[in-house]
Amino acid sequence: MSYFAEKQPLVADIFSRYPDSPQGRRSALMPLLREVQDAEGFVSEARMAEIAALCGTTATEVRSVMSFYSTYHTLPTGKYHLQVCSTLMCALAGSDELWDHLVETLDVQPGEVSADGRFSVQKVECLGSCGTAPMMQINDDGYYENVGPSKCARILTSLRNDLQPLPDNPVPVTVGADGRQVLASGQAVGSSVTGLHRLPEQAGGEA
Repeated sequence: MSYFAEKQPLVADIFSRYPDSPQGRRSALMPLLREVQDAEGFVSEARMAEIAALCGTTATEVRSVMSFYSTYHTLPTGKYHLQVCSTLMCALAGSDELWDHLVETLDVQPGEVSADGRFSVQKVECLGSCGTAPMMQINDDGYYENVGPSKCARILTSLRNDLQPLPDNPVPVTVGADGRQVLASGQAVGSSVTGLHRLPEQAGGEA
């Protein structure tokens, strides 16, 4: 069954944001993907083909675009999709241990959904919260920061009771004028740009 067949005003609105040309129609690919995922939780092969037809491209290209962004899912996700930042800064601060704890505690692997339908997990690239690592994002709702074992346990207990805790930081993350990340509590974390200094010049005048 077509998703967009009865949503032509929505489709027209999305396409109106881009030039009336083949390239413009292809530019609508990402908002069409987001529309489907927000409604259904993931983008199936059938929906990829439907979006490809609307944009004048192929399902292969649609999948290629999706593969570049971890925000798009080709498989169903749980009610609470836990995304753990796995880049270097978070890894040094303990994200690998956080990931192992989640996988073992929830008995779920990437691409799977827990038996109760609540949880799915995913490693993602930098979420821009390096000053509060290790951290994770739940769905698209916000950042949970400095997540050690005890905090992780509290979060999971709440989620099992379908009581999602308020995130430590909304999305997008607030950054002050001095370059420091600001938590929802108002606390500034991370280093300030005022602590930066020029590197000494090398012989020959090269910086």
